[in-house]
Amino acid sequence: MSRIFSVRELTEAVKRTLEGAYPFVWVKGQVSNLTKAASGHVYFSLKDADATLNCVWFRTAQRGEESFDPLTGEVFEDGPRPSLAQTMREGMEIMCAGRLNVYPPRGAYQLVVEIAQDAGLGRLYLEFEELKRTLAAKGYFDTQRKRALPYHPARVAVVTATTGAAIRDFLRIAGERGWGAEIRIYPSLVQGDAAPAQIVQALEAANAHGWADVIALVRGGGSIEDLWAFNDVRVADAVFASAIPVVSGVGHEVDVTIADLVADMRAATPSHAAQLLWPERATLMQTVDECQMRLQRRWDSGMRERESLLAALARGLAWLSPARQLQRLDERFEDLGLRLHRALDGKITRNETAVQGCADRLVRAFGPEAVARRELRVDALEDRLRWAGEKVLHGRQVVFERLSAQLSMLDPMRPLERGYSLVRRDDGTILRSVREAGIGSRLHVTVRDGVVQTEVTGIAPDISGDS
Repeated sequence: MSRIFSVRELTEAVKRTLEGAYPFVWVKGQVSNLTKAASGHVYFSLKDADATLNCVWFRTAQRGEESFDPLTGEVFEDGPRPSLAQTMREGMEIMCAGRLNVYPPRGAYQLVVEIAQDAGLGRLYLEFEELKRTLAAKGYFDTQRKRALPYHPARVAVVTATTGAAIRDFLRIAGERGWGAEIRIYPSLVQGDAAPAQIVQALEAANAHGWADVIALVRGGGSIEDLWAFNDVRVADAVFASAIPVVSGVGHEVDVTIADLVADMRAATPSHAAQLLWPERATLMQTVDECQMRLQRRWDSGMRERESLLAALARGLAWLSPARQLQRLDERFEDLGLRLHRALDGKITRNETAVQGCADRLVRAFGPEAVARRELRVDALEDRLRWAGEKVLHGRQVVFERLSAQLSMLDPMRPLERGYSLVRRDDGTILRSVREAGIGSRLHVTVRDGVVQTEVTGIAPDISGDS
């Protein structure tokens, strides 16, 4: 037999099953039966053509004036907005998020609302998510295709509206950072139905000119409707096709657009975009100081290394220099001289000792008288040998002087001292006859103190009459 439930048991079972299966849901419908209680709670129904769902939005889940969109996180640039609990009216189409709840006293289920949003904004959010999925599948968001921004670009193209806080903030930050750059503004609407086409046109113009190093796509904050131009597929295609790197600074930090996701670099705000492009000047000055210190250290280290090398080379050069070699040779020569003197003195001493020994032995063998007689005989023979030698040398000297005088008489240069001349031809032979000299020949006349060069211009007859 089937179990028979009490009403409470069945209601509790339905409650557990329903609340467990749907802990958090989104529901879209039209507001009806709207009641705002004195407690602050809001009771209403969501209906469509076929069904109705009771809803309750407790005061504790409601917010006061909204400074940001609770669904997308965007910050409202134009200030806080009234909560939907205050502006909800009959017939409004909204989207609610919350948990399903069974209310046992009435045996009915209801939606306990945590977030409520105008369905128009919810539609934009859904369109945003759908376009994001489509472009992600095409690889528009792949990090491999994103390019690094150039360091300190010298030329920057800015695509934005010419009026508004975005361009003023961008230019102010650009003027405070880096060491200067050229900025060219490509004006475009950044809000409204005509904005996507103008943004695309500005991006294409910047690429066609090829002037810029980087393109900055900037706009101030706003609602999701205000920023919707940057969620247009045409803008996404233009950013993706850009040959120049693109940095996107759209809205506030919490705002994320399709253009941000496709760009090579996303900046939180227009000011942040300028910060990404140019470094702080204090950082640049610190970098210069660090480079200067590294250069000084490198210079000092290099100088020390070269001084050490120069000292080593100087020592090597001094060791190998001719003066050093001569000094070493002098020292060695002096040492050898001392050694030679010591050896010679030793040898003389040894020889004197040996001679004295021989003399002593001779005296002992022959006696002193015999030795004296032999010394007298040796002295006499020495005198005779000296006299004979001097006589021979004197005779040889007389012969030498006679031959020298004869040779001097034959010297052809001797007559030059008495005023005669010696004549030679160009080939060096001595001129002995006028027949050996021809007209125009060159002669070299040697006299006592030099040589006179002359040329034969004529030959005189032999005045002596000899043929």
